[in-house]
Amino acid sequence: MAAQPKGHAFLPLLGMALARHIRRGRLTVIDWRGRVARFGDPAGEPAVTIRLRRRWLPLRLALNPGLGAGEAWMSGDLVIVEGDLRGLLALITGQPRRLREPWAIRALVQARQAWRRLLGGNTRRLAGRNARHHYDIGNDLYRLFLDEAMHYSCAYFPHGGETLEAAQAAKVRHIAAKLVLEPGCRVLDIGSGWGGMAIALARLAGARVTGVTLAHEQLALARERAGEAGLADRVEFRLSDYREVAGTFDRIVSVGMLEHVGHAQYEAYFAKVAQLLDADGVALIHAIGRSDANGGPDAWTQRYIFPGGYIPSLSEVLPAIERSGLVATDIEILRLHYAETLRLWSERFAEHRAEARAMMGETFCRMWEFYLAGAEMSFRNGALMVFQIQLAHRKDAVPLTRDYIAEAESRLVRPARPNLRRAG
Repeated sequence: MAAQPKGHAFLPLLGMALARHIRRGRLTVIDWRGRVARFGDPAGEPAVTIRLRRRWLPLRLALNPGLGAGEAWMSGDLVIVEGDLRGLLALITGQPRRLREPWAIRALVQARQAWRRLLGGNTRRLAGRNARHHYDIGNDLYRLFLDEAMHYSCAYFPHGGETLEAAQAAKVRHIAAKLVLEPGCRVLDIGSGWGGMAIALARLAGARVTGVTLAHEQLALARERAGEAGLADRVEFRLSDYREVAGTFDRIVSVGMLEHVGHAQYEAYFAKVAQLLDADGVALIHAIGRSDANGGPDAWTQRYIFPGGYIPSLSEVLPAIERSGLVATDIEILRLHYAETLRLWSERFAEHRAEARAMMGETFCRMWEFYLAGAEMSFRNGALMVFQIQLAHRKDAVPLTRDYIAEAESRLVRPARPNLRRAG
């Protein structure tokens, strides 16, 4: 049975919101003076208890729960007494109805998103600055929780119990199969990161790959890893914006890049893909998307993790594809795969937290914990998912049925080469 408002008069706005929201499990809140309020089913699971160490924190959480909770966790003003952060976020997001900000906060967020669209989203200057904010914080940090190939995107779990390394390798094969690769194919990798996808496509399918990134540290390590793999003659990495790329390619792949393009740039992005893709070519766009129409990350993620990021729905992406002249030849929705990926990243980060703290400090570690756990629950219980859109100029550029995907994946299974060891 849900808690009644009279039991938590000392935090009225937050208490009323939680009393309406918490129906499954139970949440206990202790305020700065030690007063206790309980919400949800008294015998329900999971059970989480939190302490709010600042006097005005309940009001702040009521007015802006997303930003307020993230910042309170980072500062240590929100303390978990029973349970853990992942359990708290699972409890909040796993309710029948999502806890929503007050209408005034939602209106402010929508106005801010509309203003960002009006300003044009990620210009070339902003795109570089935003990429460096997240990806140039140090390769050593990412080594702590990513797989050996350093794929920083949704893995693929065909059976559900794969290790992180196996699931990322399966993701590469899944994408390679959809690209219908042939030996010698000229491939453009837009947003090539630390080079894992480009190196794998060259190794597995004999492709010649050009990767572009805006992050300096990613570029340096990608080039180093291509050399270590003995593929420097077939894989080239450039510090370049996708809008600056010239020529044509047989295949184009873009993994985790569309989220950084910006809503206002979708038409320019897909027009550029159409320009760069050969008449007989195939492109594969792998990106985070939304199953609703709200768009954009929450205020905390926008401020601390991905400035300039925008999470699209398919209804926002497909019109831009249609106007580019490209044909969507296949669309696949990966629903819970990123939730599982983030769970494994969180576990690895927790195992190496002391090393991360020595590198980045305690506040950063708390921020990163909130980012990984919050993102997992957004995919597990919220509106986020991953879509893969296969594109071509011609309807007959790929086989008539999807059978070729599984067949190609089976052919692409190879033992790892000894020199593809963890970089560094």
